[in-house]
Formats: sequence, C-alpha cells, structure tokens
Amino acid sequence: MTPGRFGDSRRRRIGLLGGSFNPAHAGHLHVAQRALRALGLDEVWLLVSPGNPLKPRAGMAPLAERLASARRMADGRRVIATDIERALGTRFTADTLRLLRKRFPRADFTFVIGADNLLQLPRWKGWRGIARRTALAVLPRPGFTRPALKGQAAQALRRHRRAPGVVRAERFAPHAPWCLVPAREHAASATAIRAAKARGGPRDRRGP
Repeated sequence: MTPGRFGDSRRRRIGLLGGSFNPAHAGHLHVAQRALRALGLDEVWLLVSPGNPLKPRAGMAPLAERLASARRMADGRRVIATDIERALGTRFTADTLRLLRKRFPRADFTFVIGADNLLQLPRWKGWRGIARRTALAVLPRPGFTRPALKGQAAQALRRHRRAPGVVRAERFAPHAPWCLVPAREHAASATAIRAAKARGGPRDRRGP
C-alpha cells in the first residue's frame, strides 16, 4: 500500500488495532472479532507497525514477515491487515490518526487496544489528544485488566467511560468516550509463541 493508492470518502465505522504482530496470533483475531461485534464496526484494520517506539528492535522480525503473518490471520474483508503506517511514514499513533482522518474524512475510527496498552497509554506521544479525539475500546488481557482499570489513564479518563453500546451509538463532544469491551481474556502471546518456536515447540494453531 502506497500513499497515492489509499483514501476515500465512504462512511464506515473502522476499528484500528495496532501492534508489532511479531507474529500475529489467535489473540489478535479474538480481539478484532470481539470489537467488530460489540461496537458494530464495519471493519477492523490490523495496523502492522514498521517499528514500535516502545519496543526493542532486538528479536523483531522484518515488517514483510510480520505483515504476512497478520494477513494469514485476517480475512481481507472485515479484518484487514495493512502496513499503512509504513506508507504514511508514521511511527506514533497520534500522527497515524491525524493522517488517517485526512485520507478518510468520513470514516469513524475507534482505536482498539488491550488492557496492557491502556496501562502504558501515558507513555504514548500525545496520549491525551488521542483519547480526546478518538474513541477507545479496551479488551481484557490476562494479568493486566484490573491494574489497567486502576491505572493513570483510566483514572484520568474515568468520567468519559461509557458502555460499549453507548460508544457504538453515539459520539461525544468535546471529548471522545472509551469503554471496556466484555470478553474472555485470551492467553495467546507473541512472546510465548516466539519462545516456543525457539525451543522447537508447538506454535499457536491459528497463527503463522
């Protein structure tokens, strides 16, 4: 995907699920499918990051390999894997969202994150601006959900929390809402998959 080949003015509800996808696994698909249903989204885009500023480069597979693993997990219709951040030349979520809104002016974006990312959200560049302008949907993650709901971001944004059905139906000004999407915690982990692969053990059966 290149900058001159994407962008349109269609009305769509799009969930954005960013990550390294090193590799993509069944947990990513679980989150995407749950967000589709709970939030009434038309699509979920798996944003395969060229390089996460908060993750070390050591052990990071090439972008083409990670994108391929995400595409094997996606269906290409409702769940779509993309390297759009590479095309945009962005590394930070705030910059990606700003450019996506220009390219897709009538799209309604919801940023989909795991509870682990809610916990570390204050480390993101411009995180308050992200939360103010873009609805956030948080999915439970083993070991992170309770700490995240007591963490800095959840506390700072507590008066903007809504039920998923409300987030689905409405938009709020001057501040976007966020919600916790009720879902089972999926135990799949890219770190564990890489470790199992290194040992020659079984990998996630829905992964690459």
